[in-house]
Amino acid sequence: DVDTVLALADQRSELIQAIERMRARRNELSGRIPKASKDDRPALVDEAQRLKADVAEREQALADVETNLRAEQALIPNLTHPDAPVGPDESANRELRRWGEVRAFDFPPRDHVAIGEALDLIDFDSATKVTGSNFYFLKNEAVLLDLALQRFALDVLREKGFVLHATPDLARMDVLEGTGFNPRGDESQIYRIEGQDLGLIATAEITLGGILKDEILDADRLPLRLGGLSHCFRVESGAYGRASRGL
Repeated sequence: DVDTVLALADQRSELIQAIERMRARRNELSGRIPKASKDDRPALVDEAQRLKADVAEREQALADVETNLRAEQALIPNLTHPDAPVGPDESANRELRRWGEVRAFDFPPRDHVAIGEALDLIDFDSATKVTGSNFYFLKNEAVLLDLALQRFALDVLREKGFVLHATPDLARMDVLEGTGFNPRGDESQIYRIEGQDLGLIATAEITLGGILKDEILDADRLPLRLGGLSHCFRVESGAYGRASRGL
């Protein structure tokens, strides 16, 4: 909870300050020892050695606190917008505005799945054999349309000054966590690579955000405009496809 996070943050701050004081004292001793008299030197050396051990002990304590702090922080959910309606499910949603009118057909309309299969553009049955349900093959003109739409989007971004990237499909766990995707536990949104510190990305935002990991940006570099093309792998069991079928 928030109180635990604040308490761990205080511990972290106290440990960092203690370590900095000890290191400052060790640096002072390192400068004094060579100039110390024969009688004073043993005590200074002993103190320096004790400080070295104390620093190592507190660095380990700091690592433990930071691990616990990150774990607690990951449990705090994102805040919803104050205007978002509160309710048990989508039935509490409010319609704010509507564009256009639903066309009245003088024949039984078919959805995109029926049309795509009739035109030999989509193949769900083969993908189910190969991969499982909710997957598909695009075929023929649909492949070219898919690539054309991607190229169109990239052209629009480039015209607006974005730097284009084709990103890796994998990212390290700390990059996944740092960009807001939970790679562990029952609420995992990510496919993880077993035995490695890697997961499949769910969006190019993850890898593009990871480019700036551990950097402090100067204001004169902003805004940064990065455009990314990537595959997107997401664990959406249960919710995916519940409200609609198809692509």
